Amino acid sequence: MNVLTPEEKTVTILKDQGVDLVATLPCDRMKKLLPLIDNEFNTLKLTREENGVGICAGYYLGNKRPVMVIQSTGLGNMLNALLSLNVTYQIPLPIIASWRGVYNEKIPAQFPLGRALPDILKASDIDYTVIGSSAEIELLNDVIKDAFTNNRPHVALVLPSVWENSKSAPPPEPKETVSRMCNLELTTKIHPPTISRYQAIKSLVSVLDDEIVVSNIGIPSKELYHAGDRPLNFYMLGSMGLASAIGLGLAMAQHRHVVVIDGDGSLLMNPNVLTQIAALQPSNLTVVAVNNGAYGSTGNQETLACGCIDLELMARGHGLKCTVKAHTGEELVAAYKKFKDENGPGFIDMVVRPVNEPVGEIPLNPVEIKERFMEAVHSQGA
Repeated sequence: MNVLTPEEKTVTILKDQGVDLVATLPCDRMKKLLPLIDNEFNTLKLTREENGVGICAGYYLGNKRPVMVIQSTGLGNMLNALLSLNVTYQIPLPIIASWRGVYNEKIPAQFPLGRALPDILKASDIDYTVIGSSAEIELLNDVIKDAFTNNRPHVALVLPSVWENSKSAPPPEPKETVSRMCNLELTTKIHPPTISRYQAIKSLVSVLDDEIVVSNIGIPSKELYHAGDRPLNFYMLGSMGLASAIGLGLAMAQHRHVVVIDGDGSLLMNPNVLTQIAALQPSNLTVVAVNNGAYGSTGNQETLACGCIDLELMARGHGLKCTVKAHTGEELVAAYKKFKDENGPGFIDMVVRPVNEPVGEIPLNPVEIKERFMEAVHSQGA
């Protein structure tokens, strides 16, 4: 009788739990696990853990079951996103974290966060389960079930002792970089803006049909609600920088078109998402970067996009090929229709005035937003 290795047990559990996507960042202690995951699952190689929280949230909102497999250091990067997105909206996320800093650790930088993690998670009211040996791997079933049953994040802190003496095959040798050529030619010109963000959003709303829309936090979501509320709108209330990440996860989980109403401040906070979009090339995703050169929800303080950074050039530099600037509602609509009809992903640098429409609050709480949205996504099919 063949005895499964800890890595093989883990893969079996993920399959038994109906996992659709595994988002990963590597750790030396679980280096034999990741190749098995790559071979058996739809995997997403992350560039930053916080970004993975947004992508997995979008994937779940699209009626799928994601899991993250990361090193425990990444939990420090993820904490605000887990609290302001997953906990606030009651979005499940099982996290398998290789727990560093507490067992046979030789890297001093791993000690402070690693040793503090249980207290940090406890203070944050995030459930966690310690897995200290290969015999306890079965506890992953409980971690995943709890996350999806109770709509919350649940962290498995897996000690390196779990993988010790594993008979799994070593990871393959890394691939060598192959010869390739990169060519970027772009001439852009930003004209003085003539319309507000609210006017741009109204123009976009006028041509929406059954698209899924994700709106950036704060006033942009309020403006979208008052310009054209619909169940297929997902209004963000926190987690700045993750609008396009959530949209990417939805585009991966759904066949219909996904529109993200993002902003310059948000994208400058998390440009990693552009790299992830360029790597995956989802043809059903359009990012509308509403660029007012300001942090509109916090008093219109200037961002680096105000006379310093060109968002369209930034998107091209990250690997997106279908990009354009727009300065009027007509240009925005034309660009959106073009990207929707052709293979994307599309990126629209929508230049607007730094003013806010005096609109009221969204009369829905976070869980109501999520449940209404998911019901609409599910009822209208993938």
